[in-house]
Amino acid sequence: MKLVIAVVQDKDSTRLQNRLVKTGIRATKLASTGGFLKSGNTTFLIGVAEERLDEVLDMIKESGRSREQMVTPMSPMGNQIESYVPFPVSVQVGGATVFVLDVEQFEQY
Repeated sequence: MKLVIAVVQDKDSTRLQNRLVKTGIRATKLASTGGFLKSGNTTFLIGVAEERLDEVLDMIKESGRSREQMVTPMSPMGNQIESYVPFPVSVQVGGATVFVLDVEQFEQY
């Protein structure tokens, strides 16, 4: 058995959740926040048999693609504020960060 931890952007989470439900794969959905953009993410904890791991990874890949987004960075702290000129910067968002862990033991009560 494997534990898949998938961090996806909020915009992509409903699509992934629907695919998981449709195929009978259970998941726990947690609200999370990204560190860099401080934007909303969703973290899925998915316990899956090793035979279905590739199926789950394909669903994650198909549910959210990375895309470009314009953001205005926050002003820096300290005495450099006077020289700081905020301007939009293009960053890549979306997609997923996925961890796959071996599960030594699984119990369901």
